[in-house]
Amino acid sequence: QVQLVESGGGLVPPGGSLRLSCAASGSIFGINDMAWYRQAPGKERELVATITNGGITNYADSVKGRFTISRDNAKNTVVLQMNSLKPEDTAGYLCYASLRRRGSVRCDDYWGQGTQVTVSS
Repeated sequence: QVQLVESGGGLVPPGGSLRLSCAASGSIFGINDMAWYRQAPGKERELVATITNGGITNYADSVKGRFTISRDNAKNTVVLQMNSLKPEDTAGYLCYASLRRRGSVRCDDYWGQGTQVTVSS
């Protein structure tokens, strides 16, 4: 009924840029917080960036100054612009949204399937 669809992952050299996009679709009343997570092999899942429905953002220290999260509420999308990429940014990136379904009085958690980002020469 509700799904998050991600795009934009790929292979880039160190110092390069990528733009990840995630679109929520389905029977949605409204979206609260949205976020990007990442998980590298052998490591725990890490919160990369969050954005509230009012546009307030927070970032992991490791990406501050390099990544920017934004959203378009009219399109139910969230974007992660990644600049000055480093090899340690290599991971599967996951889109998250806390959203309220039509006909529901509560918000639930939804996840995308993930998109791979590889930073390598």
